[in-house]
Amino acid sequence: MDVPVFGDVLAATAAIRPHLSPTALLRHPLLERAVGTEVWVKHENHQPTGAFKVRGGVNLLSRLGTEDRGRGVIAASTGNHGQSVAWAAQRFGIGAVICVPEGANPVKVEAIRAWGADVVEHGRDFDDAREHCEALAAEHGYRYVHSGNEPLLIAGVATETLEIVEARPDVDVIVVPIGGGSGAAGACLVARTLGRPVEVIGVQSEAAPAAFRSWQAKALVEGKMETAAEGLATRTAFDLPQRILWDQLDDFVLVSEDDLQRATRLMLETTRNLVEPAGAAAVAALLRHPDRFSGRRVAVICSGGNIAPAQLAAVLAGRPAGV
Repeated sequence: MDVPVFGDVLAATAAIRPHLSPTALLRHPLLERAVGTEVWVKHENHQPTGAFKVRGGVNLLSRLGTEDRGRGVIAASTGNHGQSVAWAAQRFGIGAVICVPEGANPVKVEAIRAWGADVVEHGRDFDDAREHCEALAAEHGYRYVHSGNEPLLIAGVATETLEIVEARPDVDVIVVPIGGGSGAAGACLVARTLGRPVEVIGVQSEAAPAAFRSWQAKALVEGKMETAAEGLATRTAFDLPQRILWDQLDDFVLVSEDDLQRATRLMLETTRNLVEPAGAAAVAALLRHPDRFSGRRVAVICSGGNIAPAQLAAVLAGRPAGV
């Protein structure tokens, strides 16, 4: 797999723009009061699928050739990548199958079905679903759309960061949630082309730290998967995003499950937006490490807002936010 470059991000912008409008980049005074610094929220929860990954799905599926379109596509997902592929597949008239773990976020699963994809439920977590997905791809000849090891996907999601720096060229740091790492890898591709330094910091749950541990070791390692934030819930790291992160990511921090719950509730209260725990991870990092960000102009990527009703009730009640 070739590592995408900034030119690929520009090409992705042209491919995506007929289908997706730029998302809002907003300040919320009550949120800034709580975290103690200037914060610009990139509202990817405003996407038609409620999450940033649709950028990658549109960029990749819009470029598939006739043969791959005829084969149909398959992907494994905890929800948002699956919605991305399903939405883009419907847009371009391509058949899609999405493999999800048993008990996956019902809001996301029903949205995948609503976008016209077939849903296969398998296994206890994302990696079980991914392994089953890969077997089905080999058996039936589907075009497998990996959630991280796809250059066109990474170039597509990088357009969110391009929109940030075009709107706020004076931003000092961009904080990005990391599950598989495509969003943070895309942020690095954009930030490294700028004429002034912009720090990119990734954030992951300490209950599912495979990407963090891999970044530390500069080698792919497995880790536990015990987070309730399904958008961060991987127990293996992905090769292509990690190669970019090893070379270009400035820093990587972990937050607790309590931090994620606190940040989710804070964003609900101060931004008046629905946000899922993974989408609040960047704010969780600001709350966990206030001195790290004090006095800086910070952009945080709200990667998604697809919170299940049971999760929302748990967050508001101060209970663990399982699906």
